[in-house]
Amino acid sequence: MNRSQEVTAFSQDDAKILEEVMNIAFGKASADLAKVVDIRILLTAPKVEFLKADDLLQWIKQDTKTDDTLNMIEQNFWGKYTGSAFLAFPSSASKGLISLFDDDDELPLGEKSPLLEKETLLEVGNILIGACVGKVAELLDDNVSFSPPRLVPQLVIDNLSSEAISSKLNDPDKMAILIKTVFNFEDKDVKGFLFLVAGEESMQWLKMALKNFMAKF
Repeated sequence: MNRSQEVTAFSQDDAKILEEVMNIAFGKASADLAKVVDIRILLTAPKVEFLKADDLLQWIKQDTKTDDTLNMIEQNFWGKYTGSAFLAFPSSASKGLISLFDDDDELPLGEKSPLLEKETLLEVGNILIGACVGKVAELLDDNVSFSPPRLVPQLVIDNLSSEAISSKLNDPDKMAILIKTVFNFEDKDVKGFLFLVAGEESMQWLKMALKNFMAKF
């Protein structure tokens, strides 16, 4: 481990602090989503792990081995903490999300417009990523701006590759913060997970920001 890597190495205490920050942020995201779909939403307490970006694919494959395909939304953000957020849902869970946003009950879900499916997933991703990342930035005295979200549809998990998702996942200098949660929409259980990928410079800032956050209490 070189000097720079030592500076950005995250401890278990760092992970616990970030879990608490994310827990508050997910509460905000839950409230924002409930306003959009008019359904009570609960998000389980997030579990945070720090990984090298190129180790993420193996983790995703292991955690989603009961599913065949994933839909993934990517959104870039800029601030003191700059990076990319990825929100992934098994395709079966994605269809459950579409039913929450679509008022047309006459057509079976399989006959819905692909455009409607794309727009719905982008809207869910935009809300969840924006609320979670925005609230985390606010709690850590940062301010971020976002690119429009991008959908990577129907990723076959057995053939998952960084080329199919984003070149950012194939950069050995990038670190990933993996945040896993389960979205509960009243009678629907929708499993999804969010991960943030950033360069080493942003990770150094994040480590210091977490320390400053705890110093307030």
